[in-house]
Amino acid sequence: MEKIRIRGGQRVNGVVPISGAKNSALPLLASSILSGSSLKLSNIPSLLDVNTMLSLLGSLGATYLVSQDSIYSNTVTLETDSICRYTAPYDTVRKMRASILALGPLLARFGQCKVSLPGGCAIGVRPVDLHLRGLEALGAKVELKDGYIDATARDGLKGADFTFPLVTVTGTENIMMAATIADGVTVLRNVAQEPEIVDLANCLNRRGARISGHGTDVIVIHGVTSLKEAEYNILPDRVEAGTYAIAAGITGGRVDLIGGNLADFLSSFIEKMKQIGLCFSEIENGLRVESSGEIAPINISTEPYPGFPTDLQAQTMALLCLADGESLISENIWENRFMHAAELMRMGACISISGAHAHVKGVKQLRGAPVMATDLRASFSLVLAALAADDYSTVDRVYHLDRGYCCVEKKLADCGVVIERISE
Repeated sequence: MEKIRIRGGQRVNGVVPISGAKNSALPLLASSILSGSSLKLSNIPSLLDVNTMLSLLGSLGATYLVSQDSIYSNTVTLETDSICRYTAPYDTVRKMRASILALGPLLARFGQCKVSLPGGCAIGVRPVDLHLRGLEALGAKVELKDGYIDATARDGLKGADFTFPLVTVTGTENIMMAATIADGVTVLRNVAQEPEIVDLANCLNRRGARISGHGTDVIVIHGVTSLKEAEYNILPDRVEAGTYAIAAGITGGRVDLIGGNLADFLSSFIEKMKQIGLCFSEIENGLRVESSGEIAPINISTEPYPGFPTDLQAQTMALLCLADGESLISENIWENRFMHAAELMRMGACISISGAHAHVKGVKQLRGAPVMATDLRASFSLVLAALAADDYSTVDRVYHLDRGYCCVEKKLADCGVVIERISE
């Protein structure tokens, strides 16, 4: 088991290269299944979740070549003409819920698949019924048997008009991918509008798909018979950028986040951070974030994009633990996403939970302590609290961190933080 040890009381000052978006890389990798033509993806982050998706593709019979562009990113070339197995096994899928993204492409291309019910972070039920209902609307027959989703479409998928009863990111991605090579026109309503959805649609269109409306709540897909070979560079990780912005805020530091037009993807987050007291300015190929160290209390409510992102809720809670006053955080996406609160309280935070609401009363100082990560985003909230604490802290179960954040120790050390990984 590995831990991260951090010395508190340090300002985060420096340049942080923002890696490619995990939440874009995973569906783009899964989309390679749709065609036997090769797909070359660049700016892929070095993450455990990416390795899990590649392992899943390999288990199906695909081959891939990973070439390192820098310590922060890779180029992955995928060849999927050799796929000969249509089962995504439990041992792989249990590690990451995004493995469900293999379902739509496998079914669309081969007319059959078995995908284990997914695992991953324990932050909510995250039912897959919306995925299944969307595929059934396209003509699939779906059964749940022995912990697997068993889906068939012997005559191929057919275009349909389908409305998601709830906004779902992976559901939108799965059905959009499946409809890309379905017969006819598909209209998907009440879809997710995240930048990662747009990135997936842009990549598919580069391969010859006919998708429009991505970035709005209605997506129209004219099915095509096949997709062609292509190269694509994925967008930067807005969640990672927001996380390091909070690192500057909680320590009274300054960071230059380098990776592209980050402000375009973070408008609701930036608006709230400005209310807290952070200052933002656009620089060449990135965004500068500065903080005086004074933190104002605010109320936030997580919402589907373009609202405040649930993936930045835990990190924002760590910041508000040091605010001058009381804040209210309402979590409207996942029903069990306050598990980090108990760990923050071990460090002296004053937090009370009532259903989907967290009341955070700011304290003057957090204390260094041994804490344990409970999920991916919560893991970095504890790192942030440790940066501002008065002594050393250790964060256990950092495999959660490695699933979604690339080279954390180096990026923070390059900004002046004393941090080390400890193996036991």
